[in-house]
Amino acid sequence: MGQQPWMLVRMATIFFMTNQTLALSDIFEEGKSDKEILDNLLKTTRYDKRLLPPVRVNTLLEQARIQEHDRTQSLTVNVSVLLLSLASPDESSLKYEVEFLLQQQWYDPRLKYSNQSQYDYLNAIHHHSDIWIPDTYFIMHGDFKDPIVPMHFALRIYRNGSVNYLMRRHLILSCQGSLHIFPFDDPTCTFSMESISYEMTAIRYVWKNGEDVLRKSPSLMTLNAYLINNSTLVCPIKSSWRGNYSCLMVELIFTRDRAFYFTTVFIPGIILVTSSFITFWLEWNAVPARVMIGVTTMLNFFTTSNGFRSTLPVVSNLTAMNVWDGVCMCFIYASLLEFVCVNYVGRKRPLHNIVYKPAENILAQSNQKRNSMPMVPNEIITCTNCGPNPCTHTANNGCPEVSFLQVRKKEPPHPIRVAKTIDVIARITFPTAFAIFLIFFFYHYKSFTNVAHEE
Repeated sequence: MGQQPWMLVRMATIFFMTNQTLALSDIFEEGKSDKEILDNLLKTTRYDKRLLPPVRVNTLLEQARIQEHDRTQSLTVNVSVLLLSLASPDESSLKYEVEFLLQQQWYDPRLKYSNQSQYDYLNAIHHHSDIWIPDTYFIMHGDFKDPIVPMHFALRIYRNGSVNYLMRRHLILSCQGSLHIFPFDDPTCTFSMESISYEMTAIRYVWKNGEDVLRKSPSLMTLNAYLINNSTLVCPIKSSWRGNYSCLMVELIFTRDRAFYFTTVFIPGIILVTSSFITFWLEWNAVPARVMIGVTTMLNFFTTSNGFRSTLPVVSNLTAMNVWDGVCMCFIYASLLEFVCVNYVGRKRPLHNIVYKPAENILAQSNQKRNSMPMVPNEIITCTNCGPNPCTHTANNGCPEVSFLQVRKKEPPHPIRVAKTIDVIARITFPTAFAIFLIFFFYHYKSFTNVAHEE
């Protein structure tokens, strides 16, 4: 009789376990729906979502990693990102919209189910709130574009207990660009993912299959966003505000549409500046034409520059666009000042009442002036009739030669001649100086871009 209570307890235990086995076998038999299977898998008597999934060590690599970290077994969450779309509000913006699928995979042995089921995986979208899921959050400079609703994620549980959690995210990232070389900069956008509550000893995030770049959808859509490079990294400790949490980082490097800025800013600016140089080939006294060209080009440049500058990011430092606008405006304004100077000089009253007579060139003009001058008796002349070598003496010294070269004090040129000379010099100096500026400008900022890429 003393052994009967013990025997009764053992028989009750065996009966209970048998019933449980039969019940579980009945749950996973063929014909059961994934909802029925999940309802039984997630019963509170056998599953608690508040607890981390038990860690299973499968490979020698995982065993070595555990030994390296003081035998601390942490749950491995495999992460991958699939790009769906990239967009930017406009070319000059530092905000980029990134839409992607975030896939997280981990192993939960509590969710294993029998092979008697006809399902390769269970669709657990309606059991989302009953299953343990990593509390992943995003470290970023930006915001979510829209809230996540149930249709924006998928949750699958496989036979061996592997869990695949797929989530759609749409982020608006505030990127970092080298605005001192705008628009030759390449904005860099980053966002990171880590657990909000579990330290590295509990959860470790790794990139699935060790991928070092993002996967792109075959139907990747882009709008004003030109992605030139991307990489998947482990967050550097110095950039993480919590160093004891596992963290993964995505880096996206965009570039500007150079053709857009050339067709919108640079080529129109070159046309307007060179148009202001046309005044150098007009007559010095063509006041209406030269004033119209100078003022029109200046106003057009102001209108174009201000209209484009209104869309640029507001920064306190000097950008390449500021340099371009300032130098181009200086050339246009200098050409207008050159006309004012030429017109002022040309209208001055000439000294000694010299009469300006247009000639083919300056030498012909000087010869005409010399031949029209009367010979003064006491004027010093050069005479070739004195012997084998020419000599100089006064005109009344009896030199019978009619052709002589007068040697007298040089008189100042006529103001009109000075005005025309200024125009001739401006025809060469202004285009040459502007060409030198163009070569220096594009070479200088192109070299800045190459250095940024190397870094």
